[in-house]
Amino acid sequence: MRNCPIGVFDSGLGGVSVLRNMHALLPKEDFIYFGDDKNAPYGTKTEEEILRLAVNDANFLLQKNVKAIVIACNTATSAAAAHLRQTLSIPVIGMEPALKPASLARKNGYIGVLATPATLKQKKFQLLYEKYGSHALPIPCPGLMEYAERGILEGEEIDLFLNELLKPYRNVPLDSAVLGCTHYVFLKGAIQKALVGVELFDGNEGTARQLKRVLEERNWLKDEGEGSVSMHTSGDEAHILPLMQSLFREKIL
Repeated sequence: MRNCPIGVFDSGLGGVSVLRNMHALLPKEDFIYFGDDKNAPYGTKTEEEILRLAVNDANFLLQKNVKAIVIACNTATSAAAAHLRQTLSIPVIGMEPALKPASLARKNGYIGVLATPATLKQKKFQLLYEKYGSHALPIPCPGLMEYAERGILEGEEIDLFLNELLKPYRNVPLDSAVLGCTHYVFLKGAIQKALVGVELFDGNEGTARQLKRVLEERNWLKDEGEGSVSMHTSGDEAHILPLMQSLFREKIL
């Protein structure tokens, strides 16, 4: 198993942000990434729909003989991680909004949790909220991840969208915000511009470290050679694959 690749999937391009962290931490590993852009976004679908799509995504990767699967999507993790762990014999690593580190770093204000409507409704987030959310404010962001899908990471259009989205929270004293969708990591610059002075948290680095721990426990870490990354999409390959590759080269903030 040591020399088998690691499979990573997301509803679209967002998981490439997690892929960057994992590749940086584990440069000898081979990664296979699948983005289900044809069916994006997942965040406005029912839990049953998300589970069905996530199982299809995992099956695509299993055909590539992967040694582990990373669900690089908060929404899909909430809907499908438990099911995949019960049915697969390989490790399944998921995502969760970085509410715990944000709560530990909190000063006097509130923690804004930016996420898809589906993530905020699901049981996994509710349990996290019960444990670390005493000063958290869920902020549903329908339509935000689509900007990353379109490759619009900055500029007037997204600035106007974010200003309108965050208008109801202007009088709330936020001292941090959690990026509860992997797509939002690519929009950090625009989000920081809209939330001046607010510290941003995401779960990407924690997920990368968890993957490393799980592979170390099984003695499955690849210990020689140079790693590779291959990317696949269910959408328009001619348009999406170059965008994936461009986002993969983005500097990790």
